[in-house]
Amino acid sequence: MTRRGQARNGEKMASQLSHTPEQLVADLVLLLDLEPKGADRFIGRRRADGTGRVFGGQAIAQALGAASRTVDDARAAHSLHAYFLRPGSDHLPIEYRVKRDLDGRSFSNRRVVASQEGKPILNLTASFQIPVDGPDHQATRMPDVPGPDELVSDAVLQRKSAENLPDGPLKRVALRPSPIDFRSVEPRDWLDPQKRDPVSHVWFRTVSSLPPEPSVHRAMLAYISDYQLLGTALQPHGVSVLDETVKGASLDHALWFHESFRTDEWLLYVTESPWSGHARGFGRGQIFNRDGRLVASVSQEGMLRHT
Repeated sequence: MTRRGQARNGEKMASQLSHTPEQLVADLVLLLDLEPKGADRFIGRRRADGTGRVFGGQAIAQALGAASRTVDDARAAHSLHAYFLRPGSDHLPIEYRVKRDLDGRSFSNRRVVASQEGKPILNLTASFQIPVDGPDHQATRMPDVPGPDELVSDAVLQRKSAENLPDGPLKRVALRPSPIDFRSVEPRDWLDPQKRDPVSHVWFRTVSSLPPEPSVHRAMLAYISDYQLLGTALQPHGVSVLDETVKGASLDHALWFHESFRTDEWLLYVTESPWSGHARGFGRGQIFNRDGRLVASVSQEGMLRHT
């Protein structure tokens, strides 16, 4: 069977390219949802307006969703660790198979393998816990930066930059409406990047409200957490992810959920890259709500190779 036939036969596309804020978010929620196929096997939908390559955050969020489907509702995901093995294709659905490694009194552990055409593209391990009380502290304060109401949406700046791009795939992606509203404290100019310290502060939220289930918000945060980190690692070098002299791709990704949160309310993503070398860049992030609570932590290593 051809790839196109497999895509039609094996899944449903998760968008019909509606551009209202409500439909953009609904399409993303649908994209991150899964079709159960029995025996802890699930099929992830694909983007109708994809670029050809699966966004890493999509695979992470779908794999987390697959793992979450196999645990009791009383147990919430508190961490995940993932390795990207091969590039995924937007032209095909993704199959997720879950292994139930542990169901203890308080914790459950799941392993997930995401595959296309029988080849693994991502391995993920997730841990779940029944929340209980324990020692409580937060050593890190949220940085004192302008709030989102004082900033211009990155989408507005991106559209202005896109006016200088020739017609083609890159311009179409730059002009594509996003279900996530990012507002950078230090906006990046992807077409004319300047060298600067490897630190970034970005507010974000979905452009319309989400369903109330906490699992939806955790999947959405997992999706969004794959943004920013590689870009931050490139800042000291004066190049961007659009630069054809550097090839970038995520290698691994870890995410810890600390506190409850909503991704349709403003969250601040603070990212830094303390090191890069040997064709790899390391980044870490902290995510705060507007009250200054640290709700999640992220780390990632990515390939950054001269072409």
